[in-house]
Amino acid sequence: MWIRRLCVLLALTSAPAFAHHSTSVNFDQSTTIEVEGEITEIAWRNPHILFTLTSADGAKWQLATHSLSILRRMDAAESFINIGDHAKVAGWPARRGLGMFVNNMLLPSGEEFVFKFQAEPSDLRWSDRMWSSNDNWFAESGDASAEERGIFRVWSSTLAEGAFFLWLPEYPLTEEARAGKEAFDPAVDDPLLNCQLKGMPAIMSNPYPLEFHDRGDIIELQIEEYDSLRTIYINPETNSETIPELTPSIMGYSVGRWEGETLVVETTHVNWGHFSGRGVMLSDQARFVERFMPTETGGRLKYEITITDTTTFTEPVTMTKSWVWLPGNRVEPYECTI
Repeated sequence: MWIRRLCVLLALTSAPAFAHHSTSVNFDQSTTIEVEGEITEIAWRNPHILFTLTSADGAKWQLATHSLSILRRMDAAESFINIGDHAKVAGWPARRGLGMFVNNMLLPSGEEFVFKFQAEPSDLRWSDRMWSSNDNWFAESGDASAEERGIFRVWSSTLAEGAFFLWLPEYPLTEEARAGKEAFDPAVDDPLLNCQLKGMPAIMSNPYPLEFHDRGDIIELQIEEYDSLRTIYINPETNSETIPELTPSIMGYSVGRWEGETLVVETTHVNWGHFSGRGVMLSDQARFVERFMPTETGGRLKYEITITDTTTFTEPVTMTKSWVWLPGNRVEPYECTI
């Protein structure tokens, strides 16, 4: 029951706090409070790791922080706190009930876990010793050998060159799109409530690894977030037997072609209906053109997407990001749980 109650509280925060989904609906980010007590329940899971902390007066605080996938890449996962441990936590209080989004946790060892990327000593509240590592999130890509180069490998998000999300601060919205955004109510309209799947183009802005698989006339793009899979058809005009009926879906119908080492993908028939999930809607006529561009050294994959939808945008919108190749990283099960 505690997990179900907390999931209701977190219904609007189904992505990490630094991501495009705001925590402000359910948590007061202008205030930081502290609580201490015994950790009595833990759920190591996506989209948020959940804790129950029972304070000395018997109050049960329902706590949340980043996803298991996020903490796994901070070398944390299940090892930094256990049921029965005494902990002190600080974070943003829930707007309703005894809840918190945890930003700092003082561990029994005296070390402090800071749930922040590129954490500095100044982010410590109680200790002079920091637990966890952000190296994977700020890793620079290494050169790959000639045999290892190419697109068919695992690519990881990095903050080494700034934010790894696609979203821009402003968009050339039509009057219809602006009106729809103003009417958007995240309490009921968020498309990711209850672990609902994320579609195009938002799925490409996630912070988790992805991997390309060469299946001959088909390229499969395996994405860790929501255990997603995109299918890209290569040369469909000469491989008609591999083409399914063009039924709209949240990932749409994608056709790819090679321009040297660059994979160009054109996608139509997307019916997810959302741009980023924050109120900008897309019509079923939206068209996406993506370019996946490996660098010469094989260590970085540059990405560009152009979105054309005259119902939503007054002109095409182009956004960019990149991934890096980090040997040993892999696409992990996401297994979103409500």
